[in-house]
Amino acid sequence: MMTQRSLTLNLMAWALGALLLVWASFVALGYRTGIHEADELTDGHLASVALLQLEGYSGDFASRGSVAALPEMADLKSHDYQRSMSLVVWDASGRVLMRSGEAAPVPFSQSEGFETLQLGNPPVAWRAFSRWDGPRHERKVAVLLSVSERDDLAQDIAEQVTEPGFWLLPVVALALGLAIHRGLRPLYRLAHDVDALDIRQASPLRNTYQQAEFQTVVNSINTLAGRYHAAVSRERDLANEFAHELRTPLASVTLQARALQQALPEQHRMAVLDQLERDALRAGQVLNDLLALARASRTELAEARQPLDVDAIAREELASFAQAALRSGHQLALLSPGPFPVTGHPLLLGLALRNLLENALSHTPAGTQVEVQLDPVSGWIQVCDNAGRPPSDSERHGKPPQGTSLGLGLGHRVVEKIAHIHGGVFTRVAAPKGFTSCYRLSVPAASAPVD
Repeated sequence: MMTQRSLTLNLMAWALGALLLVWASFVALGYRTGIHEADELTDGHLASVALLQLEGYSGDFASRGSVAALPEMADLKSHDYQRSMSLVVWDASGRVLMRSGEAAPVPFSQSEGFETLQLGNPPVAWRAFSRWDGPRHERKVAVLLSVSERDDLAQDIAEQVTEPGFWLLPVVALALGLAIHRGLRPLYRLAHDVDALDIRQASPLRNTYQQAEFQTVVNSINTLAGRYHAAVSRERDLANEFAHELRTPLASVTLQARALQQALPEQHRMAVLDQLERDALRAGQVLNDLLALARASRTELAEARQPLDVDAIAREELASFAQAALRSGHQLALLSPGPFPVTGHPLLLGLALRNLLENALSHTPAGTQVEVQLDPVSGWIQVCDNAGRPPSDSERHGKPPQGTSLGLGLGHRVVEKIAHIHGGVFTRVAAPKGFTSCYRLSVPAASAPVD
């Protein structure tokens, strides 16, 4: 059994996943930016100190240790961004004029600019910036900073930059979850209304949803509920009609069977048997129509439509009725220009045509011509006869007569059902010249021919 998933949790998972991805990207970018900017900051400090030293020279230099190491200067490094720098000054010949700070002796060179030096034993990395005093090259100044202190400063700045993101993520996640839950409240209300909807009643959903996305859903649900209610009503009425039609022959069969148990004159007994046969046939016809409707409903739900040729189906059905028409003295004919391609259910269309032929043969006297006419261009099938029976009031208004081979209207109900399944209509139409009654089943033609 498939586990049901929550749309709210699904939306929150995707939203938080996307938020986490963006957050992680920005945190990583912020961390890298903090490291880079801290490195730029310390390099700028080195260059600034070197420039100040060159511009502030006014006499001889004297070597001295780190000023920060003096007791009265011990609190200078208590600031987070205070870093101890070392300073070396050479003359043009490379003689050390002044040396200050904790850095090990720095080898003299003519180059200037930024570089990373390994000084001392064991070697320790130092970031250095050196510069001459100008074109005269009388003095060269080098300012150094321990790489470890430089990295500590960069780490501290990067952490300060990224720290707000760590407490911002849960706050944004909580706010996002509340917003999603609040935004989906109309969906919860729609689900509740749909769950409370009684499809056996004609009342639709209340159209009180302001969101445009829900209007289509509400309209579709109302349309579906209306169609289902109409279908249930039709099936209920049809079931009642079948029950009524079936009750009469069954009751008559019971009465005739009881009568046969008594001693009856031969003539009376033959009349009872004849009536019993007619009632049994009538009950069998009702059951056949009931099974046909059930087959139509099952085919509509279970079988997919397929390309077919109505002309071939009509020829097959006419061939199956040839023997019956010969016994009853009817003439069968087919008027068709050729292939009639449609997309539908061949079993149902054959059943519909069979019902129309059965009704025509049973309603008309011997010698009547029954003709099946096809029109692929207009998309209809009709069965006409020339029995000469005047149409009833209902037939004059284009309604099918309420009669089949046993005086029932259930055969036409089967054809109506099949026409509805194929998106067509079934009705009585004006008979063409030479015929007195005609029943037409309209079926939309297929776009592609049938092989």
